[in-house]
Amino acid sequence: MPFEYEFTVMERFLRYVQIDTQSDPNSHSYPSTEKQKNLSNLLAQELQSIGLQDAHADEYGYVYATIVSNSTKQIPRICFCAHVDTAPDCSGTNVKPLVHQYFNGTDILLPEDATQVISSSKYPYLLQQINGTIITASGKTLLGGDDKAGVSIIMDMANYLMLHPEIPHGDIRILFTPDEEVGRGTDQLDMEKLGADFGYTLDGGALGDFEDETFSADAVIITIHGVIAHPGDGKNKLVNALKIGGEILAALPKEEWSPETTAGREGFVHPVSFEGGSEKAVIEFIVRDFNTKKLSEYANRLKGIAETVLANHPKAFLQFEVKEQYRNMKEVLDEHPKLSEYAKEAFERLGITMQNTPIRGGTDGSRLSFMGLPCANIFTGMQAIHSKQEWISVADMEKAVRVLIELVQVWELNS
Repeated sequence: MPFEYEFTVMERFLRYVQIDTQSDPNSHSYPSTEKQKNLSNLLAQELQSIGLQDAHADEYGYVYATIVSNSTKQIPRICFCAHVDTAPDCSGTNVKPLVHQYFNGTDILLPEDATQVISSSKYPYLLQQINGTIITASGKTLLGGDDKAGVSIIMDMANYLMLHPEIPHGDIRILFTPDEEVGRGTDQLDMEKLGADFGYTLDGGALGDFEDETFSADAVIITIHGVIAHPGDGKNKLVNALKIGGEILAALPKEEWSPETTAGREGFVHPVSFEGGSEKAVIEFIVRDFNTKKLSEYANRLKGIAETVLANHPKAFLQFEVKEQYRNMKEVLDEHPKLSEYAKEAFERLGITMQNTPIRGGTDGSRLSFMGLPCANIFTGMQAIHSKQEWISVADMEKAVRVLIELVQVWELNS
C-alpha cells in the first residue's frame, strides 16, 4: 500500500537544530543550561497544537505528552524518548543547516570552514545516499542530529497518528529529556508521571540500527595530594602533584585499554580531565565495558598503576574514588524479548534489515531500563555526531517515522 503522507520531519529538524540547546557538564543547575527549555517549551506547544492535550514542559525541561489509545485492547503503554540537548564537544550556537538535494557522491566542502570536508572515503555510508537529500551544518558548528533527529522523528510520528485516527494503537507516551549528553538525562525524571511499561529511545545511527546493549560505565577520580613549598626554596620539600599525575598518565598502557586502541566489544579506561596545582591535582577517568564485572577489575588495575607511581613519592598520598554511572541495558532487556521482537517485525514490514549492534556508549535507555522502563534504541540516520562534519539522511529520518508508526500497530496487534 502506498504511504501517502507529506512528512514534516525535515522541516521540523531544520527548525529545531537552529535552537541552541547545548548542555554544560560543569553546571550544577537542572537543566544544566536554561536555553534547553527554549526547545522543550516549543515542543510542548507544538504537541498541544496537534491535539495532545496533556503535553507540557516541566520546570526541569522534560516534556511529557500522551497520544491516547484508540483500541479496545489492553495494550502495554509504550514510550518514545529523545533528548533535546546537544553535546558540549563542539559549538551548538548559530547552527546553519544546509540541505543538499540529489546528492551525487562528490565531496562536500562546508562553506564557513574550507578545511571541513565530508567525503565518502571518510564516511562510506554516504554512498548509500546517492540521489537522496542530506543535511549538514555550515562548518563552524555541529549540526545537532544527536538528538534533534530523534525529536523530529517522534514529533512527525505524533503528527501522523493524530491525522490518521484509523491506525490502531494503545496509549503512547512521548518523553523529551534534557542533559543526556552530560549524563544527567534522567536525574529529575518523574517515572510515576511517565507511567509507561516499555520504551524506545530514538538516538541511533544508520538505517536499520537497533541497539539493546550498551557499555556499563563507572567514573574514577584520582586525587593526588602533594606537598606545597615555595619553588625558590623547594629542594627536598616540594612534591608536585601535577607531575605525579603526569607520571600516572604516562604509565597507562600504550597499546591497549584505551579508546584509541579498542573496538567492538573491548572495554577501556580513558582519562577525560586533569586539573589542579602543585599541592593537589585531580584526574578523572571513565571506565567502560560490556561486562559489568570487568569494571571493578579495571578500577583495581588503575589503582595499582597509581599506587606504583606513588611509591616513588613517599611524602605524597592519593585518594581513589569510584562512582557508578550506568549499566548495560541488556541485563534488563534480555528479560523482555518482545521489545526487540516487535521492533524487528516493524522493520520487516518496511523491508528494513535490522542491524543489532552494541553501543560503545550509553543512552537515556541505559538508565531508564534500570529505573523500571525497559528501553531499546532505534536508528535516526545521524552520522559523525558531535563534530563539525555531522550529517544526516532525510530518507533515514522518514523511514524511522514509518518504523514507529508500524511499531505501535505491532504492539496493538500482538496484545
